[in-house]
Amino acid sequence: MIDGSMQSYGLTLDKFLSHAAKWHPDAEVVSGAADGGIRRISYAALHDRARGVSGALAALGIGPGDRVATLAWNTQGHVEAWYGIMGMGAVCHTLNPRLTPAQLASMLAQSEARVLLVSPDLLPLARDAGANLPALRHILLLDSEAGQGDAEAFDPLIAAAPRDSRWGDFDEITPSGLCFTSGSTGAPKGVTYTHRGCYLHTMRQLQADVLGPTARDAILAVVPMFHANAWGLPFAAPAVGAKLVLPGRHSDGAHLARLIRSEGVTAAAGVPTVWLGLVEHLEAEGGEVPTLERILVGGSAMPPALMERIERRLGAEVQTSWGMTELSPLGTAALPGDPARRASLSGRPAVGIDLLITDADGVPLLEQREAEGHLRVRGGTVVERYFGQREPATDAAGWFDTGDLARIDRAGNLTITGRAKDLIKSGGEWINPAEIEALVAALPQVSLAAVIGRADPKWGERPILLIACDPSVSDDDLLAPLKGRVAPWWIPDAIVRVDPMPLAPTGKIDKMQLRAEYGQV
Repeated sequence: MIDGSMQSYGLTLDKFLSHAAKWHPDAEVVSGAADGGIRRISYAALHDRARGVSGALAALGIGPGDRVATLAWNTQGHVEAWYGIMGMGAVCHTLNPRLTPAQLASMLAQSEARVLLVSPDLLPLARDAGANLPALRHILLLDSEAGQGDAEAFDPLIAAAPRDSRWGDFDEITPSGLCFTSGSTGAPKGVTYTHRGCYLHTMRQLQADVLGPTARDAILAVVPMFHANAWGLPFAAPAVGAKLVLPGRHSDGAHLARLIRSEGVTAAAGVPTVWLGLVEHLEAEGGEVPTLERILVGGSAMPPALMERIERRLGAEVQTSWGMTELSPLGTAALPGDPARRASLSGRPAVGIDLLITDADGVPLLEQREAEGHLRVRGGTVVERYFGQREPATDAAGWFDTGDLARIDRAGNLTITGRAKDLIKSGGEWINPAEIEALVAALPQVSLAAVIGRADPKWGERPILLIACDPSVSDDDLLAPLKGRVAPWWIPDAIVRVDPMPLAPTGKIDKMQLRAEYGQV
C-alpha cells in the first residue's frame, strides 16, 4: 500500500473570481454603454459585490439548487450576478432577450426560477414573460440604483447584504447554469452546466492552442452571456487576470470600435456578422483598431473571402472554432497562425474532447480521416442528459450525436460540412446545402448565403438560394462558382435576394424562418 494523498479541492467556479481578486485585484471588468459612457470595476471590488449578490439572494430565500434567471446584456451587473448565483450553489438560468415573451415564459416555467434579474431596458419583456408564473417571486433590476414599479433595484440590496455566504461549499458536479439551445432547427432544449464541466472547459480555453489568454490581454466578449456561457470568457478572463471588456446592449461597429480603442482590446470573440459590421463601419468612417491582435469566431462558418476582408481591414488574425451549447460550448479551435483556417476548417479538439465520425446509424466509420459522416462527441464538458428529460442524450458508448455532418483531415482538423437536418432530398438523392453555401459565399460581393429546400411536385424538394449581397451582382455571377464543382442537379432552381437576412437569436442565419417564408411553392 502506498501512503499519502492529495488535497480535496473542488473544481467550482467561484475559485476563478476569488483567484482574480487575490492575485489580480486591480485588473478590471469594463462595461460600455451606448452613449459612450464606461463603467469599470476591479476584480477585488467585483468579488466583494458578487458576495453581496449571494447575500441578497439568500435574504430572498434562495438556496443551493434554486434557479435564478437572468435576462440581461453583457454588463458588470450580469457578471457579478453570475458569480453570486453560482458561488452559493444556486443555478443561473440565462435567458435570451431576442426571444418572444411566450418562448421566455415557457423556459421560465420549466426551470421554475424564483428570481429574475433584468437589465432595465428589458423590464417590459421580463414583465410579459413572467406574468402568470407562480414560482417567480421577484423581478430585480441589474446595473441600476432605482426601481421601476414592481421591479426593485438590485444594487441597493447588494450594497446592504452580508458577505458571509459560503462559496463553493458543495460537490463540483453541482449544477451551475441552465441554457436553452437556440431552437434554430427544432424545439429549444435545456442544457444543464455543472461547476466541474465549466471549470474543465475553462482549462481548455486557457491552452495556448485555443484562446490562450494572459494577464496582459484585454478581452472583448461580444458573444452574449446568454448564449452558451459567452463561450466561457467570463471564467477565462479572471482565471488569468485579463481585463474583461463588455459591450452592454449594443454590438454595432461604431460602438465596438470605440471600446477596442479606449480599452486597448487585444482579443475578441463573437459571431462573423459582428466583425462584418465592424469592418463596414471602419470602411465607411475610417480609423483603425491597432491593439486588436486576434478574433475568435464561432456560431457559423466564415467564408474565406470574409475572413480575408476582416483580417486585411482590422489587422487582426481570425481564429475559427466550432462548438455547441451542449459542449459548454467549445469543441474545436484552429491553431493560431495556421493558414489552414482559411479553408473553413474549425481546428482540432483540445484534450478533454473526443470526436467520432459515424454513418447515419451511428456505426463508426472504419476510416476516421478524410471521410464524411455524422459527428459525435464525448467528454467531461458534453451534455449527458437534457434538462427535464429522463432519457440520455448519448448513445450506449457515451457519444453525443451533434447533428452535424463533418470531415476530419489527416492533420486532425475538423470541417463541418453541413447539418443532417438541412439536407435536401431531391428525386430520392441528397443535396448538401452547406457545400453550395460555401462556394457562393466565397464571392467577395456576398455577405450571407443560405440554401433551403422548396417543395416541388415532381422532385419532392428542390434547392433555392437566398442571398444578401451587392445588388450589382447578377444571378449568373452567383451561380458561376457552382458550375463544374457540384452536380448539375444541385444547382438551385431560384435565387431570392433577402435584405436583411433573418438571423436567429444566436446570430446564425435563421433557416426555420427562411423555410417558413420561402419553402413552399
